[in-house]
Amino acid sequence: MGVPQNSPFAASEAKKFPREIEYCNNNSLFSGEATMNNVSGFYENSKIFITGATGFLGKALVEKLLRSCDGLDSVYVLMRPKRGMAVEQRLKELFKNPVFNRIREKDPDAFEKVKAISGDVSLPNLGIGDGDKAFLVDNINIVFHSAATVKFNEDLKNAVILNTLGTKRVLQICKEMKRLKSFVHVSTAYCNSDKDTVEETVYKPPYDPEAVINCIDVLADEAIDVLAQKMLDKHPNTYTLTKAMAEHIVLENSELIPSAVVRPSIITAAWKEPYPGWVDNISGITGIFMECGRGTIKTIICDEKCRIDVIPVDVVVDTLITAAWHTVANRSNAMRVYNCTSGFSNPITWKKFGELTQKYALEYPSKYVTWYPGFTYRTNRTLHALYATLFHTVPSALLDVFLYCSGQQPMMLKFSRKIYSALSAGSFFSTHEWDFKASTMDELVEAVKHAEDGERFNVDLRESNGFTWDCYVKDFMLGVRKFVLKDDVSSLAKAKIKLNRLYWFQKIFQIVSLYAMLKVTTNFLY
Repeated sequence: MGVPQNSPFAASEAKKFPREIEYCNNNSLFSGEATMNNVSGFYENSKIFITGATGFLGKALVEKLLRSCDGLDSVYVLMRPKRGMAVEQRLKELFKNPVFNRIREKDPDAFEKVKAISGDVSLPNLGIGDGDKAFLVDNINIVFHSAATVKFNEDLKNAVILNTLGTKRVLQICKEMKRLKSFVHVSTAYCNSDKDTVEETVYKPPYDPEAVINCIDVLADEAIDVLAQKMLDKHPNTYTLTKAMAEHIVLENSELIPSAVVRPSIITAAWKEPYPGWVDNISGITGIFMECGRGTIKTIICDEKCRIDVIPVDVVVDTLITAAWHTVANRSNAMRVYNCTSGFSNPITWKKFGELTQKYALEYPSKYVTWYPGFTYRTNRTLHALYATLFHTVPSALLDVFLYCSGQQPMMLKFSRKIYSALSAGSFFSTHEWDFKASTMDELVEAVKHAEDGERFNVDLRESNGFTWDCYVKDFMLGVRKFVLKDDVSSLAKAKIKLNRLYWFQKIFQIVSLYAMLKVTTNFLY
């Protein structure tokens, strides 16, 4: 709850959150016990600023805020013009996404609350004009910073500019905001992937963020490439490294800004909201999951005994929304970090997740199924490369020959290489596991449970709260089928007929291949 004026902690809290304390004491937007016990009440009449709103997580965040915190005043989203399209037009295109269908049906006027601010986190002052900046400084109450590049193969310069320097630039504007109540930074559970046990604390990064930012600004690209090789060390990619440095910058500014850091693990399709299985991209594990369902992936570098840590996007969104409230309603002397992961409450191994994937790939095949689904985990990279050549590259090359001869554009070999690259990029995470501590996340779960409107926000992934992996993977498969492949359920009957043909084709191919191998072996021996 709030800190009483006569509390021995009042002085230190006032030093830590000087403008926020003054704001809460003197502004009707956040006052009274009712607001402290009510998440949506915290957002009543609030103006919110969001970066990264066009991303997978960002879209879901905007949708949930409009739907569950309907008393909010407005949402301002940072957007950059793209492909000749102004930000206002991009915003209209954004609202066409199926994630907003429930709002379109229930209250289409809610879209009027969302305004686009032209800008870019890669630019000084976020590329925001003077007038827009003055408005944000004078009016914004809550900030969610989720803009980032999530590419594992991003070069160091771009990753630092977008993930680390971009965070610094957002915080510089936040420090000027006169009515700021809460700042929530979206990080990643893997920003400390060099550690086996990850506590809910900000660790000292391997390199000073300010020094790295300065180096990126003055060094030639060739020198930066050399620097990247040295800096990565135990980090698997530039994404985890630059997010670790970004967290440190947030911590350094938390004495002036009421801040929280939310660390989701691998974000996947929705559990419940806005629709079970909703997903709108094929990056990372979702793309691999989709191709396993289509049968194009036959081998994966993975230790099946390790835990896979995936977290539904709606659970992450609800954690962000409630973390902003929790930061103020239950103040702490230290900045809170929330490890938003599944392993601490409902763990599952790669083996079990793979079995469920195979089960529902066969039960709900898409009309776009290419081969009969079936894949194998292996840790031997040489054997993986051999299997990938035999079952990914060679079939793709043969299909490209067929496409070329039939006057179509060859594409399968290029696609196969993309899959192989994605599998390689994710292999670090599929061959390691982490113990993510979650005492702060547990505190949030309990706080939300006791909030007056806590039932609106799903932050508890325990089986006792209704979450089961069997149902989730089923919805995930159906979600990919519906929202990504745009494959209506009406095609299921024909898809199963196609799947049956592929099964017998595979059996015949295996028999012919075995016969050919025996024939070659016999000729060789005799």
